[in-house]
Amino acid sequence: MARKKKELPLLSGVEITDLAAEGNALCRIDDMVMFVPFGAPGDCCTVQVVKKKRNFMQGRIVSIDRPSPMRREPFCPHFTVCGGCKWQHIPYEVQLEAKERQVTDALVRLGKVEVEEMLPIVGSERTENYRNKLEFTFSNKRWLLPEEVQAVDGDFSPEVRYGLGFHIPGMFDKVLDIRECHLGDPLTDEIRLFVREHCMRDPERYPFFDLRNQEGLMRTLMIRTTSTGEVMVVVVFFRDDVEARESLLSALRERFPAITSLLYVINTKCNDTIGDQEVLCYHGRDYIEEEMEGLGFKIGAKSFYQTNSLQAYRLYQVARDFAGLTGNELVYDLYTGTGTIANFVARRARRVIGIEYVPEAIEDARENSRLNAIENTLFYAGDMKDILTHDFIESHGRPDVIITDPPRAGMHESVVEAILFAAPERIVYVSCNPATQARDLSLLTAEGAYRVVKSRPVDMFPHTHHIENVVLLCRC
Repeated sequence: MARKKKELPLLSGVEITDLAAEGNALCRIDDMVMFVPFGAPGDCCTVQVVKKKRNFMQGRIVSIDRPSPMRREPFCPHFTVCGGCKWQHIPYEVQLEAKERQVTDALVRLGKVEVEEMLPIVGSERTENYRNKLEFTFSNKRWLLPEEVQAVDGDFSPEVRYGLGFHIPGMFDKVLDIRECHLGDPLTDEIRLFVREHCMRDPERYPFFDLRNQEGLMRTLMIRTTSTGEVMVVVVFFRDDVEARESLLSALRERFPAITSLLYVINTKCNDTIGDQEVLCYHGRDYIEEEMEGLGFKIGAKSFYQTNSLQAYRLYQVARDFAGLTGNELVYDLYTGTGTIANFVARRARRVIGIEYVPEAIEDARENSRLNAIENTLFYAGDMKDILTHDFIESHGRPDVIITDPPRAGMHESVVEAILFAAPERIVYVSCNPATQARDLSLLTAEGAYRVVKSRPVDMFPHTHHIENVVLLCRC
């Protein structure tokens, strides 16, 4: 006989006291921490406990009985459902304070890293319409809001069930139909809604994808924009229905002559990733071009580029300033991606060597050097721990400066060991995850080889809990 699941309590008079990790708010119940999404410090709420562990709880706000004075009206109709911008109800200056604390907690309080100077956060001038890349998913089983479930009453027609938008957090096959999104350029909304309307005029011709049953035609839509006004649209189909494809792409080209690069992919795989798929050009170029400080950067459908162009410039400025380049330095740029940082700092260095796992990204990096007539860069493709060896360092020279910008998981221990062997005067560590950054900093400073001189957060993603952080280490 199955044990009866213990009912969790409904708590009234709960006061939200702070913002916490993963975009949650925080309160304390009988000396136990409870994480609550969509709360604001100062809210007095009724909260349903949804999970109880030994040392923390998770809750859901049932009602806000007395709203916090700082609470503001969210600007997006999809707030709380989409999952993309969990802090819309929090003033931006409060978000920045919370992100500064998040970095300090990760490095100093939890990571026990000694940081000589914690510099103030660099906020974003734009807090809406700041993303240069958005990806939308087609689904024949869109997510229904509670008030919609009864209204549809078993209606499974495409008009009711089809959606084009973002995945619901934690549900791989459920997509929220997005009416408006304040993250990207307004043109992004216009293009997405046009594509949806075109397909919905003839849903039998353009069936939205069923991820579970692996059937349908329309899979995903990616839209990229640049600060120079260029636009890329990538439509991903499940099969090659030439007539339907030509009709849609032709209509897109006619309606939006501003599209610089109109591309498509036929992806017959089980998952939506296109990294291993052929990208075909329907109209225009197969790339768009971004500009930063007079440098041009070619961006293809698969290229990585920071998704907040204006803040990317500020992030790279901080990294370059920390590097303290005079023109005589040999710089290693680890996890170089498409070589954006490498090419950005090259004019102030003797030579820059970039290393990246993805071969296509390295080709982009080399092309970006050619595009800008930069002749003092070298790029290598391969797994970092396999490329950055003692032999590589001995062959290419010991770097004066290492700039490293690893993925969220941080650096492999062998990479840390290689950095310590290379023994540069300065290390500039750019991170999108202060927790793994703190772990790596502990390794770099463990034997007294380096000291952490300064740290500076840069906010790339307003209204979310995500934060980039730049740290300078100097050899002792």
